[in-house]
Amino acid sequence: MAKRVQDMKPARKADAQAWFKENVAAQKKRYAEIVKEMNGIDKDREKWYAEFLQIVSTRGWNTHADQRAVVKAKDLPKKPKGHRNQVVW
Repeated sequence: MAKRVQDMKPARKADAQAWFKENVAAQKKRYAEIVKEMNGIDKDREKWYAEFLQIVSTRGWNTHADQRAVVKAKDLPKKPKGHRNQVVW
């Protein structure tokens, strides 16, 4: 098998590895805070989704200039059972 450049991984220096671990820990901490905040506003988000679906099914939205498109009630998406909003990493 041929030796390829992308298969070679140089070793990290100790200070670079320490910096890397420190930054990963900080990102995980920030992510946990964001998840906590987003989970705290779940009920508000559900209300916002319902308001949005009501608007697009009654008034519609602008497609071009003053033209509007309305989504029929039968075409509105249904929330899957057991679905929960999730913050993606």
